[in-house]
Amino acid sequence: MSEAGGARSVRILIADDHPIVREGLAMVLQSSSEMEVVGEAGDGAEAVRLFRDLKPDITLMDLQMPVMNGVDAIAAIRGDFPKARIIVLTTYAGDAQAMRALKAGAVGYLLKNSVRKELLDAIRAVHSGLRYLQADVSAEIAHHAVDEPLTARETDILRLVAAGKGNKAIANQLAVSEDTVKGHLKSAFAKLDVADRTHAVTVAAKRGIIEL
Repeated sequence: MSEAGGARSVRILIADDHPIVREGLAMVLQSSSEMEVVGEAGDGAEAVRLFRDLKPDITLMDLQMPVMNGVDAIAAIRGDFPKARIIVLTTYAGDAQAMRALKAGAVGYLLKNSVRKELLDAIRAVHSGLRYLQADVSAEIAHHAVDEPLTARETDILRLVAAGKGNKAIANQLAVSEDTVKGHLKSAFAKLDVADRTHAVTVAAKRGIIEL
């Protein structure tokens, strides 16, 4: 355990399924004398296991990972360790995805294109007990704050549309009528402010409502 100016260094766990990303983050963090990378996880389930073993001060968590995604990993960690300080580090600024992560217990949200200084500032802020949301993410959340959310069924139908299924196939899979599918799509289009299926899928994916 390293020391910086007589104070204990900030112990950090990195969770990301891309080794190159983990390596890059570790290099940035280790360049600061006050920070120490104590573990690296390649998926959400491993992140949960390592957190229990290492009990880091800060966890940097990607959201789209195999075995267990980041949101589920955050919820699992916070369920056992309510004071865990987890910062999401992701490629996507989508408001719906950000809100899921924050509701699961994340206290910070950064995009992977963040500059080195902002990453270190976010870690310092969260370690001191504050929340940290990157400006782009805060703006997306604020922009859609008053939007009516999609229902679970509308979201399910959009996922099937994204998978390339037509209305008839969707109706058969969900055991509903084609008219019901069309009605849900019409409602989803209005909520997303789009006019067609392709645009609906694009906007829903960008906001983190569905994953492609």
